Amino acid sequence: MAAAFSSDGEAALRRELRPAAATAPRGDLDGFYEMGRAAAFVRDGGFRKVALQFPDELLADAAAVAARMEAATGAEMFVLGDTTYGSCCVDEVAAEHAGAEAVLHYGPACLSPCEKLPVLHVFGQQPLDVGRCAEAFRELYPERQSRVVVLSDVVYAHAMGELEQQLCPEYPNITFSRLECGDPPAPVLPGEERRFGRQFLVEAAGGLQDYAMFYVGAEGLALTSFMLTWNRCPFSSFDPTTGCGRRETLNVNRALMRRLYLVERARDARVVGILVGTLGVAGYLALLQRLRELLRRAGKRSYTLAVGKPNPAKLANFPEVDIFVLVACAQNSLLDSRDFYRPVVTPYELELACNPAREWTGNYLTDFRDLLPGACAHMELPPAIPAAEAIPDVSLITGEMRAAHLCDPLASQLPPSTTLACRNQTRALVEISPAASFLESRSWRGLEQQLGQTPVSKAVQGRRGIAIAYEDEGCEQP
Repeated sequence: MAAAFSSDGEAALRRELRPAAATAPRGDLDGFYEMGRAAAFVRDGGFRKVALQFPDELLADAAAVAARMEAATGAEMFVLGDTTYGSCCVDEVAAEHAGAEAVLHYGPACLSPCEKLPVLHVFGQQPLDVGRCAEAFRELYPERQSRVVVLSDVVYAHAMGELEQQLCPEYPNITFSRLECGDPPAPVLPGEERRFGRQFLVEAAGGLQDYAMFYVGAEGLALTSFMLTWNRCPFSSFDPTTGCGRRETLNVNRALMRRLYLVERARDARVVGILVGTLGVAGYLALLQRLRELLRRAGKRSYTLAVGKPNPAKLANFPEVDIFVLVACAQNSLLDSRDFYRPVVTPYELELACNPAREWTGNYLTDFRDLLPGACAHMELPPAIPAAEAIPDVSLITGEMRAAHLCDPLASQLPPSTTLACRNQTRALVEISPAASFLESRSWRGLEQQLGQTPVSKAVQGRRGIAIAYEDEGCEQP
């Protein structure tokens, strides 16, 4: 899971780019990229400057698509060279830097809502053998009365109508999900489920847990996020690239235990780094503010870090941080941090660790917008209690006692980013920073100037040559 959102870039450096005509099964660019629909979006909106965002695997077609779109609309098109964060999210920041009035987002998308620019998603119509997919569904669900929800990767959404026509006459209790993108969402109906830009109606008396899930698409972050969120439903999938269907054997309980272990690490942490993993998903600023307040009330120090796409090398530059929390879209929040110097958790896991009002119920949330005020899973912070009345809490990892209550927000009027203390009798103030204290405790703190401590001496000629054989070393014969 880590490779999709965090990497050292080696794969991109070694990847060979070939001409668009040789890259694929998509000879018809107009059909694959839905040129007519995209051109109508630009013309109807009156946009004069539009950003085109492509994932890496579709960049070979970018120049041809941009040229055709300019010819069809008369508007200026430009291609975003690189995405700030995950390619599934709309990069509004890069588009605004170039003065774009709208964004055409191509390829797979997380369908997270945006706030600033109009966006049209063009997923790219990847081929799907509908007959083989229907056959695999029948093999996996021989009982015709089975209650099944059909989900799909966005690149296969164009073929779901045909699949529905083949299966609905045989399976009266089958439900197909619909994509939500572009238009403002309608009010939620009773029994309707809306997550990950998808909506479907649940009609069983027992709710969603009475349904099985059938996913059309390759294994990846989207499927993992679905399985953790709807962890009470059995999953099956059909991979269009291999033409094989299978029952998903991912041990969800084991994955959840790994995430609950990270919750315990978050409870033990004293310094938390808030990683900004998106600048385009609606509500991310409100979540940042809530996380800072939550950590302050829990007596933890927080630092907000914008490092682009996180990887182990980047985050290793902050050894004073005990744990990181990643603010990103639903698909990129589940970062596998086994190779990282410190663990990386989701906002929901940090809430489980620091908000006493939130308890583990078996449900898992990957969309941080569910935690915001007014959302379905929002929980207010409980009132603070005196430390003497707090219930003792012992870490399950270290065995040490730790605070299990929230601090009184009125106990200190200091800003959350600074702590002041008297330095001497002249009442001079000094800022106390955990990061600075950590740096003081290290035996090596980097290069230091040591002004006034180094004696002045004349420059002398040093050694000449290269490190493998300086001139004064001579040459040794083997």
